[in-house]
This record gives sequence, structure tokens and C-alpha cells, in this order.
Amino acid sequence: MTDSLSFLDALHSPIELFDDLPDPYTQHTFSPFALTDAFIKEAGETKKTILHFWTTPPLIILGMMDTKLPFLTDALSVFKDHGYPYMVRNSGGLGIVSDDGILNLSLIFPEEDTRLPINDAYSRMHDLIQVAFESFGQSIDAYEVSDSYCPGEYDLSINGRKIAGIAQRRIRGGIAVMIYLSVYADQRKRAEMIRTFYDKGLQDQETKWDFPTVRPESMTTLTEALGQSFSIDDVKARILNVFTDAGLLIEPATISETIHTAYTEGMEKMITRNEKMLP
Repeated sequence: MTDSLSFLDALHSPIELFDDLPDPYTQHTFSPFALTDAFIKEAGETKKTILHFWTTPPLIILGMMDTKLPFLTDALSVFKDHGYPYMVRNSGGLGIVSDDGILNLSLIFPEEDTRLPINDAYSRMHDLIQVAFESFGQSIDAYEVSDSYCPGEYDLSINGRKIAGIAQRRIRGGIAVMIYLSVYADQRKRAEMIRTFYDKGLQDQETKWDFPTVRPESMTTLTEALGQSFSIDDVKARILNVFTDAGLLIEPATISETIHTAYTEGMEKMITRNEKMLP
């Protein structure tokens, strides 16, 4: 195991893998977010490590700050014109685009005896992705790409162009580190759509919130950056191999009664949140 992946020693084996879940856990745009909260609670209460892969049909996932745009209704028309439904997730930050060329991954684990610093949790995901693709000989760097959409301190980039963003959420002793990876498809189109969203939402009006000036050229996909065609399954396999190469078992898991109960509660909260925040 490389030094950068020494955190794997702290994870509880076997790791429970949730992938290709059945209805009702995939039929609603809110489902992945309600599931994430349910998995965090489960990890905190049972001391399990959970891995959750998910994709969506074309979907705009807004952050709570996006709802502060002075011309939000005008801005949302951009997504309607492109045929993308939209929603507000249950965390901060700004909007991202999800579709079948984006892989979303959550690594969920219990809080340890000593509270894990926020940046150390982010570094775990950065190290995981770096090792998964190290055979290509390209450095995957972590720093803010300020002219991307949803810029953050732990954006992942190759040769200066963003391929992924990382977020984090903590509930009841559980931690989720979540990433969206742009694997393939038209990243320029995704970025141009978000850029137009902010242009229409701001209309040159100053606000007390900072919204990015999105430059589509600042973002790319794994397929473009590494010069190799990847499917979503290819990327999943590379990530899973990092764990198995370190001697950790991966076991496909099913939704327990406690997870289902927490999921149902999370769905109700997501519905209420979106009713309140979106016109």
C-alpha cells in the first residue's frame, strides 16, 4: 500500500458496496441524496464502511446558494430549454451537471476516536482517484479551479483542467466524502449551460454571494485528459481495484430496514426543501 493510501487501514472490512440499486431507490431525482444521508447515519451507528456508486439521467443539481440568484426564474429557464430537470441538493455549494457520462461516488465511514480534519477527509478521495489512474503517468492535482462550475479547494484536475469536484457531509458520527467525476461526453456543453445559467440569473447585478464566471475551457473529462475511452464501468472497476489491491473485501449490499427508514425520512426532507427553495 502506498503511503498516500494509509487511510485504508482505518476502514472497516468488508466494505459494503451499493450499486445498481432497485426501485424505489433510483426512481426519483432526490433518491441519491436521501440515500447518502441514510448511509452516513448507518456508518456512524454500525461502524461500517460503505461505498455508493450512482449515475443519473440528465439532471442539474443545484446548491443552496444558487437559489439566492436575483433572477432565479429566468436562470432556471436555461435548463428547461435544454431539457434538463433541476433540483436543490441538501448541502451547500453551487450547481453541477449530472448525466450518464458522470460517475458519482460516495465513500462513507464512521468518525474515528479523534475527529478527522475536514481536509484529511477530502485528501482520502483525492488519493483514491490518483491511485486508481496512476498507471497513466499523469498527476491528478487538488486545488480550486476558480473558473469552473462549483469551484472548491479540492477540485481535481489534470494539466490544469478540472475533471471532478469533491464535497463532504457529516451526520451522527458518520462521514461521507462525495465526488462527481466527468468520465466522458460533452463537458463543454455542460459548462456552457451553467455559465448561461449564471449570466441570466445575475444580469450584471451585484450580490453579497460569489458566483463563478464559468470558462468552459477550464474543464474536461477523464476520457479527454488521459486520451483513452472510459466507460462508467471501467472507472468503477479501477476504483474497486484500489480497495481489493489493499486487501479489503468488497461485498455487494442490500438496503436494510434501518437504511430504508432513514431514506424515507430523507426523501421527505428533500421534497420539503425543494418546495421551499425553487419557484
